[in-house]
Amino acid sequence: MGNVAVVGSQWGDEGKGKVVDVYGESADLIIRFQGGNNAGHTIVVNEEKIVLHLIPAAALHDNKTCIIGNGVVVDPEVLLREINQLQEKGYLQSSSLLVSDRAHVIMPYHKQLDKLRESNTSATFIGTTGRGIGPAYSDKVGRRGIRMADLLRPDYLEKRLEEVLPEKNCILQSYFNAPPLEACGLMDQLLTLAERLKDRIVDTQPLIHNALKEGKKVMYEGAQGVLLDIDHGTYPYVTSSNTITGAALSGAGVGPNDVDQVIGITKVYTTRVGEGPFPTELENETGALIRKVGGEFGATTGRKRRCGWLDLVALKHAKRVAGFTGLALTKIDVLSVVDDIKICTAYELNDEQIDYVPSTPEDYERVKPIYKTFVSWDEKLPKVKSKKDLPAALQEYIKFIETELEVPAVLLSVGPDRNDTIVIHNPFN
Repeated sequence: MGNVAVVGSQWGDEGKGKVVDVYGESADLIIRFQGGNNAGHTIVVNEEKIVLHLIPAAALHDNKTCIIGNGVVVDPEVLLREINQLQEKGYLQSSSLLVSDRAHVIMPYHKQLDKLRESNTSATFIGTTGRGIGPAYSDKVGRRGIRMADLLRPDYLEKRLEEVLPEKNCILQSYFNAPPLEACGLMDQLLTLAERLKDRIVDTQPLIHNALKEGKKVMYEGAQGVLLDIDHGTYPYVTSSNTITGAALSGAGVGPNDVDQVIGITKVYTTRVGEGPFPTELENETGALIRKVGGEFGATTGRKRRCGWLDLVALKHAKRVAGFTGLALTKIDVLSVVDDIKICTAYELNDEQIDYVPSTPEDYERVKPIYKTFVSWDEKLPKVKSKKDLPAALQEYIKFIETELEVPAVLLSVGPDRNDTIVIHNPFN
């Protein structure tokens, strides 16, 4: 038993929402520690699909304490809309949802700047969601940010806006030829949102540390995936925050000894949304088939996900920087429709075999994947409730992944619904 971090191990969209939902039933406190509403965590309960962007996925269970941590950037309008949607469906009745007063606010000018920068043809096109995440993190690091606590102090909020708004308007007007924003209009908008959220904005650190002291079961929920980490991902085609396990410490406000296990969420194939290198991408009928059967369309943007074979070189990189102690393998049922299945075991670069992820996009674009081929399985899987009852070919496939990564599979997702899950090991038990 211990405290558990759940981290995506690829380019996001690995099924973290479902894993947090499944394990969250056994947790007491669940903390989202980074990212913003650029994340889309999908849970299917009794064939009803629910997509969350900010609220921890375990909020669908009763009697949970869910926290949006200080490492998250929060769009108050999106958060309120998400709260209302869940409450209309009968959730968040007995579970509490709190927001760290140290979390930074995604301001209207952040969203405006994000969209304008992405549409600027002279800049590198990253393929962001346009939700203002990057500009909000940029202001956080530049000490120009507005925090959730500031929304509760009108005089201080007004002072902060007077300090930062002239610079934003200068950029909007002079560089992008866009209209300026007025401070009074922003104040009115922010204070209205603050009034609706004021009971949820608290200093979450005492609550978290009291829970740890009392031996409560704590889960740290990440967004995106390791390969989108601002430091360790495929830069510059990355998100604007650290997505690795270490970010759980700063993003929740805890120490290294407060994380005991790390579950890496991994599709049994690979997908990517947006631009950037993707060595195992399948730009053919097989890739299109995986996308169709797997429903590979962004939960946040609706964009088509690029699909390809599982990449063990990238996964080993993710394991090294995130410290996985267990793997949750998702979308296993999707590969049932594919005849021959491949896994990338190494790359070739400049006529040499390598086993690492190049640090520059130029080199990563040029690598050629080296594959091992596996026999497929065509059995229907959602009814399977035990690992030993899986098809022999699938068991061999899973065993190869475990052996290569030297990490055991602790959860297998064999269908979209919450119940289509084989839990080999529950880290909270």
